[in-house]
Amino acid sequence: MVSANSTDPMIGRLLDGRYQIRSRIARGGMATVYLATDLRLERKVAIKIMHGHLADDSKFKERFVQEARSSARLAHPNVVNVFDQGQDSDMAYLVMEYLPGITLRDLLLEHRILTTEQTLDIMEAVLAGLAAAHKAGIVHRDLKPENVLLADDGRIKIGDFGLARAASTNTATGAALLGTIAYLSPELVTRGVADTRSDIYAVGIMMYEMLVGEQPFTGEQPMQIAYQHANDSVPSPSSANHRVPAELDDLVLWATAREPDDRPRDARALLDQLYQTHSSLMTALPPTASTAVQRTMVLPSAPAAESLGSTAETHIFGSELQQVAPPAPAQVSENTTTLSTQATKRKSRGWWLLALIVLLVGGAAGAGWYFGAGPGSQVTIPESIQSSTPEEARAILESLGLEVSDELGATSDPVVAVDLVANSTPEVGSAVPNGSTVTLLISTGPQPIAVPAFVGMTEQEARDAIAAAPFTLVEPVIKQFDPDIAAGLVIDALGADETSIVGLETYGELQNVALIISSGPLPDIACRTTDEASQILAGVGLNTAPGKEVFSDCEEGTVVGIDREVDGEGNGRTFREGDTATLIISRGPDLIQVPDVVGDRISDAINELESLEFVVTVQTDLPQGLWGTFAAEVLDQEPEAGEMLKRGSEVTIYGLRQD
Repeated sequence: MVSANSTDPMIGRLLDGRYQIRSRIARGGMATVYLATDLRLERKVAIKIMHGHLADDSKFKERFVQEARSSARLAHPNVVNVFDQGQDSDMAYLVMEYLPGITLRDLLLEHRILTTEQTLDIMEAVLAGLAAAHKAGIVHRDLKPENVLLADDGRIKIGDFGLARAASTNTATGAALLGTIAYLSPELVTRGVADTRSDIYAVGIMMYEMLVGEQPFTGEQPMQIAYQHANDSVPSPSSANHRVPAELDDLVLWATAREPDDRPRDARALLDQLYQTHSSLMTALPPTASTAVQRTMVLPSAPAAESLGSTAETHIFGSELQQVAPPAPAQVSENTTTLSTQATKRKSRGWWLLALIVLLVGGAAGAGWYFGAGPGSQVTIPESIQSSTPEEARAILESLGLEVSDELGATSDPVVAVDLVANSTPEVGSAVPNGSTVTLLISTGPQPIAVPAFVGMTEQEARDAIAAAPFTLVEPVIKQFDPDIAAGLVIDALGADETSIVGLETYGELQNVALIISSGPLPDIACRTTDEASQILAGVGLNTAPGKEVFSDCEEGTVVGIDREVDGEGNGRTFREGDTATLIISRGPDLIQVPDVVGDRISDAINELESLEFVVTVQTDLPQGLWGTFAAEVLDQEPEAGEMLKRGSEVTIYGLRQD
């Protein structure tokens, strides 16, 4: 027999002078996955190469690259890492983390039904990874057991983030689509649109399958399954498996609600509820329940084989693997294999029964290793303990079977508020054996960092200082007009509360800093027309609006200047680029008609002229004490009566003189 590897032309090929293809791992409807060696970093990687007919589709390839870049930004212990993406000749490929192990589909094919505890353990890891994707704005859109990887070293990861969204631009029919159709949400079936709640629906279908042993909707054709997803509600798992707790019924029905608005908004919301459900189930179950540690059970010898036809229990290192006979034979998709437990007549026992026993023993040993000494015995410290109180974190960790130290550690953290849990030892996201002790690390707030002398720095110098601290620069920088600081230099630096940090000795690590950069003095627009003034100010980033009118030396209708609202400290208002400057418009000079004061007493003339805000000069030899007498008559004035003068102009009056 000729193996696939011996006939695959990709085996032995070198991609981009770096990746040596070693063997084929799997082939799907859209891509083939190979084991390869990264010759540059000397490590094993998995390479997914798109099928040729898809690589020829430019739109598909464009979204393939876009999603690869998005996936590469996802750094989470429950998401398969994407290392690289490239093109070699006509082949588009992704380079991913290589995880030797099995998929959730393999586990379901081998054992059909998982226990409540096993289902919760796996789904907590799946939802933790999916929550990170949803937080980053990424929707998977192809969640199914084939894309959940159970690694030999204990890690549980979601794969195919790099391809899922790109694949949605194409449609397929027949068996190639059957596995995906089984997990498609009603809105994807009817409208072709997806968001985070579509992923939640797929998670709910997977949970149903893990608890029941088959998918809720089956059919011979993809359209039959799609029709059921669009028109029927998913039944509760307990209707097919009476061992399923009501709490898990509620989770599955919530996740698979036909209306997206009735589902959890994203993976984080469902994960939080899953933690609570896990905790309540652990509290409610007595020590003799299926989650309690039990001794390893030995399968009966051949004479007892007829008991296999009953609803028997297979024990795997103390965890119960439930096997329930299906209510009736049903057509299932290619992605679901049903392990028959139908009663067998004694007379039909033979070689095939012996083979079935061997299969069950082997399956029990494999699953026993996975959940006992293998990856299933590991617990991932969840991200949900971060930003929680120590009491809340303790409850979450203890619900997962971990011990929590009474001693609290401390660590600085730029994000988590003071006195809340920032991390743990071992750290959040790491996998630890069941029963391990975890120490909570409480946030002391951001680490204090010395504040640089920002004022007078150039913008680039200030940017470099912020990066070196490190602080977080708020973009864009603020441009502010200043008559005293040259354009391009720093005027001030504001902290998170928009108060100046200039003069502070320290400021929190990674906290926000907003730079205020000088744009120099405001341009001079005095006595310009309003159009000219508006154009000048627009050139430096200011909007304009007409304001009050005042008398001035500028011609009527021209601009006197910018109206500066004076604050309580008596400083003129500052302007920043993008602000609106209110223009003060000139009414022209403020002219007053000079009254006729000839013949008046000097003192009366002075009072009248000063009331009109003229400055009065008196030319007379009479002592000032006599200016109010009949002898102090104004004999002449300059300027003459009737002339128009500006307020504050000088008027001279003449009285009795001896010469």
